[in-house]
Amino acid sequence: MFDFLIQGFGVALSPLNLGLAFLGALLGTLFGALPGIGPINGIAILMPLAYTLGLPAESALILLAGIYTGAEYGGRMSSILLNVPGDAGAVMTTLDGYPLAKKGLAGPALGLSAVSSFVGATIAIIGLTLFAPLLAKVAVMFGPAEFFALMVFAFSSMAVMMGKDPIKTGIGAVLGVLIAMVGVDSGTGVLRYTFGMAELYDGIDFVVMIIGLFAISEILLMLEHANRPDSENEEIPPLGRVFVTLKEVLYCKGAMLRSGLIGFIIGVLPGTGASVAGAVSYTTEKRLSDKDGTFGHGDMRGLAAPESANNAAAAGSFVPMLTLGIPGSGTTAVLLGALMLYNITPGPMMFTERPEVAGGLIASLYIGNVVLLALNLPLAGVFAKVLTVPRWVLVPAIAILAFVGVYQLHSDLMAIYLMLIIGVFGYLLRKLGFSLAPVILGYVLGGLMEQNLRRALSISGGDVDILWQSGISLGLWIAAAALLVLPWLVPKLLPDNKPQENVEDD
Repeated sequence: MFDFLIQGFGVALSPLNLGLAFLGALLGTLFGALPGIGPINGIAILMPLAYTLGLPAESALILLAGIYTGAEYGGRMSSILLNVPGDAGAVMTTLDGYPLAKKGLAGPALGLSAVSSFVGATIAIIGLTLFAPLLAKVAVMFGPAEFFALMVFAFSSMAVMMGKDPIKTGIGAVLGVLIAMVGVDSGTGVLRYTFGMAELYDGIDFVVMIIGLFAISEILLMLEHANRPDSENEEIPPLGRVFVTLKEVLYCKGAMLRSGLIGFIIGVLPGTGASVAGAVSYTTEKRLSDKDGTFGHGDMRGLAAPESANNAAAAGSFVPMLTLGIPGSGTTAVLLGALMLYNITPGPMMFTERPEVAGGLIASLYIGNVVLLALNLPLAGVFAKVLTVPRWVLVPAIAILAFVGVYQLHSDLMAIYLMLIIGVFGYLLRKLGFSLAPVILGYVLGGLMEQNLRRALSISGGDVDILWQSGISLGLWIAAAALLVLPWLVPKLLPDNKPQENVEDD
């Protein structure tokens, strides 16, 4: 394990990769600070540029992973200063972060969130280092039937844990699977959902899909909100001191450590991500520590808990992606697509076949985490100025990057048109209250799910019993069924705790 990590640091400490880790951390913080941009849009925009520039796979992944982790840091800025979450993972940060800013403690709140993010991410990266190689050894035992059952489990956990409406989450995942089916069926040669258009025979390209679904739909939402009177030039409260004191850090140490562990465990589960980790850690910490009812009114522990958890979840979501090829969040689904763009199949064999990619990524997370702390403590005031960028500058800049990225990769106007169509589709989904993360997870997992199902049935000669014959696959099927049934069944089985009237004392 330590030899593997040393090899990874050898990759990550090369001048090119070190510079890319710094650049990713910087850009990620900026993307996270801008409300609505977030890590997925940042990665979607820069991924085709990294590929067309000819960056090696490990270098491109280090850059994109730096954007991911940096955006988790940056997302706290608008949450604390403007009460506007930078992304879904920063929603819980607003509950105590914004009240702290209103009390004149905006600077210390930003400093504490940076320290909490560092602690949570460090816990998760250590967990990733310890458990990812071990899980990779276990994952070698998985065959096509086991991988198919694992993906069924991923879809069931996503439907239960991601979003407030499991029905909409399930519909979004199905839509993603249907989009993944577009093109020529590799097994039979049958055309599926192509509508007679030769341009769709090869399916919908991942870069076109991801930029259209996230970046273009975000541009349309920005344009919609541009005419609102409160849409620009929000007043940022004065920061004051940005360095948090040792006493304040020690006051929150329990919240940071507990939430870091919670965030890592939740991040490992497929389809959950930082938003779930932030919510669970905040409610847990409130039950444990809120003796005086100060949570929600500017309690530093209420800020430290979700900030530690969402960064731990971000690092933890790399575990299933690297070891099983299953994205732990919407953002790692995009990173999974980036690996496929380089013809790298993520999974247990990547640790032996491409150790420079897996090891370099893990080592770069250590480096990036230190860089982010060094950037965010002294430069919090500088990054906060990003929040004042007017939309008339921001929207064209995002649009130019999106169009250039797709055209550089394909040199085809049809890809641009398809990107715009998908963007309008994503915009309509968001207006109807659908989360886009299940759509992209369904798109990424749908193709892999079909491939493993075909392989399993080919091995068994068409006998479906192979899908649950092994202990691993049977256990995954049971776990998937339990995830779907228990949230509905448990409340019905619990006794009614309403107080009974007219009951005499003994």
